[in-house]
Amino acid sequence: MTCDADVLVVGGGLVGQSLCAALEGLPLRAVQVECDPPRAGDAARWDERNFALAHRSVLALDRWGVWPHAAAEARPIVEVHASSRGDFGAVRISAADCGVDSLGHTVPARAIGVALAARLAGCRTVERTAPARLSALAFDESGVTATLDTPSGSRALRVRLVVGADGTASAVRGFAGIGAETRDYGQTAIVCTIATRGAPPGRAFERFTDSGPFALLPLSDDRLGLVWTVPAVDAETALALDDDAFIAAAQVRFGRRAGTFLRVGRRQTWPLRLTRALRVVGERVVLVGNAAQTIHPIGAQGFNLGLRDVEALAALLAEAAAGGADPGNAARLAAHAAAREADRSATIRISDGLARAFLPTALPLRLLRGAALAALDRAPPLKRDLAWALMGWRAAGTAQ
Repeated sequence: MTCDADVLVVGGGLVGQSLCAALEGLPLRAVQVECDPPRAGDAARWDERNFALAHRSVLALDRWGVWPHAAAEARPIVEVHASSRGDFGAVRISAADCGVDSLGHTVPARAIGVALAARLAGCRTVERTAPARLSALAFDESGVTATLDTPSGSRALRVRLVVGADGTASAVRGFAGIGAETRDYGQTAIVCTIATRGAPPGRAFERFTDSGPFALLPLSDDRLGLVWTVPAVDAETALALDDDAFIAAAQVRFGRRAGTFLRVGRRQTWPLRLTRALRVVGERVVLVGNAAQTIHPIGAQGFNLGLRDVEALAALLAEAAAGGADPGNAARLAAHAAAREADRSATIRISDGLARAFLPTALPLRLLRGAALAALDRAPPLKRDLAWALMGWRAAGTAQ
C-alpha cells in the first residue's frame, strides 16, 4: 500500500524539533505534527529552564545546523563543583583535566527554541503541521494509519514509522500499548535566572541538600540558571516569597561559593517524577525524549539523553533511507532498542539513585556520603571517567 510519508514525528517540543533538524535533507519523507498552534517567533518562550548541554549534545546540534543559531547565548562549562550541604566532601571536575576546552555549554531553553525555529524555517524535506492532534493509530503489516484532528477536520495519514516525541504523557505510547512505570519523588523544581556578583566564570554547581539538589549554571551577563528542588508540599510557599525573600533564602541554602545573589527573574515550577517506558519500540513505533523516559534533573542529563535518542534514531533512519529499506522494520527497531538500552538504563539508574541517595539521612550515612565525595575528588582516573560521562561519552577519549 502506498504511504503518504516514511516517518511521522508526533510532538513539536525541543526533542521533536531536534529530530526534524536531524532528518532534514535525508532521502525520506517526514511529517511532524504538534497539537499547539505555532507561537510567534519561539515555541519555548514560556520556558524558564536553562540546559547544561553535554559536549556530545553540542556536537550533534552543530551537525544538524542548530548550534550556530544558539551559540551566541551559550556559555561554556569549564568546571563542575559538586558538594553536599552539611557534609565535608566535594568533587571538582575540570575540562582541563580531560584535555578539552569545556565539558559542555549552558543554554537557555528559550534560546534553543529560537535556534530550532531558525533552523527549521527553511525546512524542505520535513512537512510540519500545527495545530494537529493525534487521535488514533491503526497498525498493520505494511504500515500505520494515523488519524489527525486538525482545524479543517480529520485527516488520515499513512506512514511506515511513528516517532513518539510527545512528552511524558505520550499519546503515541498509549496507542502503541507500551506501558510505563512512574515514581513520584515528592519534590518540585523551582527554576529561574538570578543575577550575581562574584560568580566564578564557567563553573557549574550541584549542591545536594536535605530537601533535594540545588544547581547553578553559568549564563551570560553575570547571571546563573537556578534549579532549586524543594519538597512538593513546600513549593507554593517558596514560590510565593517576594523576590528579596527568595534571594535571601536561596543564598542561605547555597552559601557564597557562587558569589552574592542580587536579583531573581520569573520563577517557574516543575513537579519531579520518574516516568520510564517499559519499551522504547513497538509495532512501527519508536519513543524518544520524555516519551521514552522523564528523569530527575539531578546531573542535568534528561535533555542530553533525549538528544542521544535522536542521534541514534536519525542514524538508523539515514541508513534505512540510503538502502531503500523499510524504516519501520521490526528487526531494525529491535536492534535500535538494544543499542540504546545501556545508555538509557545507566543514565536513569544514576539519576534516580542520586535523587534518592541525598534525601534526609541519619548522621552515619551523611558522614559516609561526605567521605565518598572526598575520596572521589582524590581519584583522578575516576573523576576523568565521570567527566567523560557528563560530556555524553561512555568512555574517555571517545569524542569524534
